[in-house]
Amino acid sequence: MLEDKDRIFTNVYGFQPWNLDAARKRGDWDDTKALMARGQDAIIEEIKASGLRGRGGAGFPTGMKWSFMPKNPDPKRPNFLVVNADESEPGSCKDREIIRHDPHKLVEGALIAGFAMRCRAAYIYIRGEFIFEAKVLEAAVQEAYDAGLIGKNACGSGFDFDIFVHRGAGAYICGEETAMLESLEGKKGQPRLKPPFPAGAGLYGCPTTVNNVESIAVAPTILRRGAAWFKSFGRENNAGTKLFQISGHVNCPCVVEEAMSIPFRELIDKHAGGIRGGWDNLLAVIPGGSSVPLVPAAQIMDAPMDFDGLKDLQSGLGTAAVIVMDKSTDVVKAIARISYFYKHESCGQCTPCREGTGWMWRVMERLVTGEASVEEIDQLWDVTKQVEGHTICALGDAAAWPIQGLIRHYRPELERRIAERAAGSAPILEAAE
Repeated sequence: MLEDKDRIFTNVYGFQPWNLDAARKRGDWDDTKALMARGQDAIIEEIKASGLRGRGGAGFPTGMKWSFMPKNPDPKRPNFLVVNADESEPGSCKDREIIRHDPHKLVEGALIAGFAMRCRAAYIYIRGEFIFEAKVLEAAVQEAYDAGLIGKNACGSGFDFDIFVHRGAGAYICGEETAMLESLEGKKGQPRLKPPFPAGAGLYGCPTTVNNVESIAVAPTILRRGAAWFKSFGRENNAGTKLFQISGHVNCPCVVEEAMSIPFRELIDKHAGGIRGGWDNLLAVIPGGSSVPLVPAAQIMDAPMDFDGLKDLQSGLGTAAVIVMDKSTDVVKAIARISYFYKHESCGQCTPCREGTGWMWRVMERLVTGEASVEEIDQLWDVTKQVEGHTICALGDAAAWPIQGLIRHYRPELERRIAERAAGSAPILEAAE
């Protein structure tokens, strides 16, 4: 269990004010000039050495991503940092808590990351529904400007750096990095074909790095405490602390910072008050937000909560949005509801996703009531494989994976409903909450 002295986000519950004075008392903006004085390449090497992997879901090594940016940017094509605060993954709510209660961690992190990558400015793209959070973030950025921490000669370092807060309009697809860049430029939020990758031609055609809020917010603390400290948590290749968001059928839903690789049972017992109705009542868990496949209770019970541990279970850590489902859940109906979400949020640019998400949802709706044939289960599996990996962005994968997880683990339940409907009786559905 992570000790309080090792927590990075010490105000995640908002017991203290979010403002600059309170943030400084918590250790933010503590001689940031000295951190910058280490040099841009030294900062990137320290982040590499820490083992930090992107906290937005993909888990790409953050330091390596930073190193892709041009070392000598063209003044006519400046480098940009874009911070992805468009937290739209169902079940995920960690970035909201950081922005709401600890925004100066993000603002300082943006300066440090921007300096390391020779960026002219940072754009924080915040989800449209985060109305209160956007106001807090805008106020925190203004506080930093007024105190001389950002802007001209940021922190007295001789480095000029601006931060702009840009509010989205509530589109899940804009969480994809290139769709976010399109939206920032005032265009329809649709993913771009890659290459070129953002590090070569991103925002306004300039070199750009897109990072998640949590990835950026932890950077100053890693530099202050050292890469070795951060790497001391979690298993090899799964380093650091992580914000877990636990929802669903637990006694105390919460957002909590824990060490990576903590066993699932320990995470739930120590922070979420256990499973509602006891551990024997656990049915399945979606461990990383709605886009990753569910894992049955028996498999996840003692699994390490990290990138590799969940990959071994044919699922993923994602954003660490842990959705717990007990035996009162109609698991088929739950996945059908997720299918509707992805159908609704598809931007329609790619044919497999535009047509496939709607087709998959319609079949899922019939499987809920058993109004399908057994052959359609295999047909549905084949369609998920046709969608997966055949679209410009990963939304097609996100729509396919929950259904693949359902068929992989709960095929007998699908067949039971079909058999009962064929026998002339409506299937006995599991009691859905």
